[in-house]
Amino acid sequence: MNFIASLTVQAIKDLYQVKVDEKSVNLQETRKEFEGQVTIVTFPFTKYSKKSPEQTGSEIGDYLVAHAAEIASYNVIKGFLNLSLTDSFWLQLLDTEISKPDFGEIPKNGKRVMVEYSSPNTNKPLHLGHVRNNLLGFSVAAILEAAGYEVIKTNLVNDRGIHICKSMLAWEKYGKGETPESAGLKGDKLVGNYYVLFDKEYKKEVDLLKAAGKSEEEAKREAPLMLQAQEMLRQWEAGDDEVIDLWKRMNSWVYDGFEETYEKMGITFDKVYYESNTYLLGKDIIEEGLSKGVFFRKEDNSVWIDLTADGLDQKLVLRGDGTSVYITQDLGTAQLKYDDYRMDNSIYVVGNEQDYHFKVLFLILKKLGKSWAEGLYHLSYGMVDLPSGKMKSREGTVVDADDLMAEMIDTAKLRTEELGKVDDFSEEEKGGLYEMIGLGALKYFLLKVEPKKRLLFDPNESIDFQGHTGPFIQYTHARIKSVLTKGNYGTTPFSVQPMSLEASERDLIKELAKFTDIVKGAAADYSPAVIANYVYEVAKLYNKFYHEVSILKAEEKSLKEFRLNLSAATATVIQKAMRLLGIQVPERM
Repeated sequence: MNFIASLTVQAIKDLYQVKVDEKSVNLQETRKEFEGQVTIVTFPFTKYSKKSPEQTGSEIGDYLVAHAAEIASYNVIKGFLNLSLTDSFWLQLLDTEISKPDFGEIPKNGKRVMVEYSSPNTNKPLHLGHVRNNLLGFSVAAILEAAGYEVIKTNLVNDRGIHICKSMLAWEKYGKGETPESAGLKGDKLVGNYYVLFDKEYKKEVDLLKAAGKSEEEAKREAPLMLQAQEMLRQWEAGDDEVIDLWKRMNSWVYDGFEETYEKMGITFDKVYYESNTYLLGKDIIEEGLSKGVFFRKEDNSVWIDLTADGLDQKLVLRGDGTSVYITQDLGTAQLKYDDYRMDNSIYVVGNEQDYHFKVLFLILKKLGKSWAEGLYHLSYGMVDLPSGKMKSREGTVVDADDLMAEMIDTAKLRTEELGKVDDFSEEEKGGLYEMIGLGALKYFLLKVEPKKRLLFDPNESIDFQGHTGPFIQYTHARIKSVLTKGNYGTTPFSVQPMSLEASERDLIKELAKFTDIVKGAAADYSPAVIANYVYEVAKLYNKFYHEVSILKAEEKSLKEFRLNLSAATATVIQKAMRLLGIQVPERM
């Protein structure tokens, strides 16, 4: 549509002897209640025409129709000039752009961006919150890559600390040598069970101490298990061989379990950082900040930064005994990542409970004069809630990611068989389809909502072949593939023939034509929801087209070829858009 903006600039120059910038031409999609496809806002140009918005619109409209064969007619509604483009324009657009194999592919822009997501703890399996995190991070990375960026996908694993030692200590005391193999459990599940067991036994000790007259705080602090876990952490930090060996062994179980979950989810990383390698980083940055006067020491030797002038508060960055706090290592890790990759932007996919932490982190890095700090961004997302009583985990508190995916696949199987869509599938094909639909439903439901919003995830609602869901879009893709197969599409070359378009055909081509701009917009906003809602609109418009016109029984051969070509282009856009969400689409259903 660029030609409309440039021709409007020429119109204003010729009509009113004023040269304006192309950016001042505001092009919008015409509202559905008015005739046309493209709207120009004419209010800004009345200062040049010295006429009403309606008169200005009519003069510019006359000029555009006279000078562009692609513009068939116009109408003016107050300050809005609505343009109707010719059917031949839409046909040529389908043939020369939309139907090309590289449609929607944006050239490399020379910029590098890092997306950090997942960030699990090695004391428990991945849960529903991790699912939204992983899907967001992976999709944002795919969208940025499609928008021309070089993308590095990273995961910072929290593999050390007191919570890790709790699982280790519980296994050491109560495990009797149990392994994932002997227990028949994934490694992350097994270690998670010992974390829960620690908490259970710890609470017993606290209750006994309280019964003996201790306050709750004293009981929590003096419980033998907690003291032993703290001692184990000190031994780990001192490099005790036995403790390190146990830590490596149990973490290896967890990593194997995580890998299985990531593979099922379709999630990958280019680089994994481990907190055990980064937790000591940042102390040099603290010294740098002290020398620059960014930080200050208190009497107890602790180091702080005063951010009250920035509307925040005073923040501890190093304890008085010289040990790190979270922000210490986050400062060091941020520097490490930049030193490793020299990226232009770095995106942290972390829940909104950490909003304040990232405000502080980014502000400190800017005050330290880190030029790359301007490129840091916290992609904050809301929690995921479930309908009451749905999908409780074994502990009744957190929904396990593996359990969630298994239930989604089971629900997909039930729904698909109820509809009788797989009667001619082999058992292997059925299994693959159920997984594709179940995981597609999960991913689409979590990604169609803007990241910042809290969402209610209903597994049953997400698997609906007629609603605003992944399965509806997947089914549309399968329907198109069936039409193409029946129509022997691809056996003869398609040639553009002059013809009159039905409204449903024009609307579908217009929607497909937006794909490249949609990808750019989703990348700019770091929002998979932009892609998700767009591809839903494409699927809706295709189904309208499918029901309103005959494709395989079209009156003329050229009309059938055109409609098959439009169907093929739609399938390609659906497949490309869904891939940016990490969702596969079936060839048949």
